[in-house]
Amino acid sequence: MESRKISNALISVFYKDGLDLLAKTLNQLGVAIYSTGGTQDYIEKLGIKVNRVEDLTGYPSILGGRVKTLHPKVFGGILARRDNENDKKEVETYQIPFFDLVVVDLYPFEETVKNTTNKDEIIEKIDIGGVSLIRAAAKNYTDTLIVCDKNDFKSLSDKLIASNGNTALDIRKKYATKAFYTTSNYDNLIYNYFNSSEQSGSFSTNIKQAKTLRYGENPHQKGIYFGNLEAIIEQVHGKDLSYNNLLDVDSALNLISDFNEPTVAIIKHNNPCGVASRDSILQCYLDALAGDPTSAFGGIIASNRAIDEATALEIDKLFMEVLIAPAYEGKALEILRSKKNRILLVQKGSLPAEKQFRSILNGVLEQDKDKVILTKTELKIVTNKTATEQQIEDMLFADKIVKHTKSNTIVLAKNKQLIGIGCGQTSRVDALKGAIAKAKEFGFDLKGSVMASDAFFPFPDCVEIADNNGIDAVIQPGGSIKDDLSIAYCNNNKIAMYFTGIRHFKH
Repeated sequence: MESRKISNALISVFYKDGLDLLAKTLNQLGVAIYSTGGTQDYIEKLGIKVNRVEDLTGYPSILGGRVKTLHPKVFGGILARRDNENDKKEVETYQIPFFDLVVVDLYPFEETVKNTTNKDEIIEKIDIGGVSLIRAAAKNYTDTLIVCDKNDFKSLSDKLIASNGNTALDIRKKYATKAFYTTSNYDNLIYNYFNSSEQSGSFSTNIKQAKTLRYGENPHQKGIYFGNLEAIIEQVHGKDLSYNNLLDVDSALNLISDFNEPTVAIIKHNNPCGVASRDSILQCYLDALAGDPTSAFGGIIASNRAIDEATALEIDKLFMEVLIAPAYEGKALEILRSKKNRILLVQKGSLPAEKQFRSILNGVLEQDKDKVILTKTELKIVTNKTATEQQIEDMLFADKIVKHTKSNTIVLAKNKQLIGIGCGQTSRVDALKGAIAKAKEFGFDLKGSVMASDAFFPFPDCVEIADNNGIDAVIQPGGSIKDDLSIAYCNNNKIAMYFTGIRHFKH
């Protein structure tokens, strides 16, 4: 029999939001409610009769509340199969009520871990009874309905009123699926608290939210986003974000978060094609765009300051996919909403990830996020000539960009503006030639500019090419067994070169 009439309900929840509506609905339908502790008190204050679990089991809540519902008379009523004659006889013999509805949630373990480092508090928020009750009810979904999310209270109330207290099998299975997901995710959170991959050599993750995308990287590929996007960004206009949009937004936010001063970055296919730091966000945008106005077409723009009306008017002239900023001032939003599909985002939070993951072969790669941001004191001068103060600032500026660009990469910068970039090349020489060609294409004077590389120079060819084009300051990791060759060329040709000791490969 697929339909089940709810006669008895077991309710024990941490979060009481919306519980009053559900409890009143059950009472209206003549359902006997069983409960304990704070949930019992809450429901009784609504003027609704509650059967105490302690009276059913003959045992009070013990061990400071650690043991309340772990009893055969509770689990027997949940797990008993209505069409099994032996189960029905045992239930009758031991005077166990059939529980047709179980409403149980879990202690807030995740929230506790976020809010405290107190070990005892965290351990006490590991739910035992709740997980057991949820799994038991979900296992017996053919007879029992399990509800483990306060956000389902209202919809459940509406369904029960419409069906006069009956539930259909497909509904019970749907809630059971959600229940098993809930306990799986909960156990995973606890596992990750106790464990690190370095200790056990295992990998485990579970993400609650999932959003189906229009398609993946290409139209013939399916795409799904897993995660809580709303914690980071809020969309205030435009079409849905695509798979590629999300990749570019992630690249843009990772890059822009490395800059403290007003900065605008323009991203295309995960690589920066324009970056500038200035006193005003308008000038940031104009100079970032000037770095490569061709590649900026259809790109992603990110700002670490609010977009004002003047900047919005300039941005509105460009066809671009996405704009993300911490805020929009005055009529900026109104101006930018002139294009129906243009995606406008507000950055609400920082990127929290400490780890990066990538699926490969028959497994997953994990690594620490590259969070290195160099300062002047960490640079090591290895040549006779030193750079000017402006060039040192430009080198630090360029090194941030190098970090977020596909290898092999060379970045050319001048006055805190990206003026040329070569990225994703199999040869560092080709990356440099590409960067120089870009700079010259858009009219930049390379004299006095700086060159940054994501990795060391195994030969002096790159510094020689840079020298021949007027570049006289270089920042690179160093570490080649032939560093002396590049250093010697720089000394012979009055080029300043600094080592960082930090490689920034990005594949």
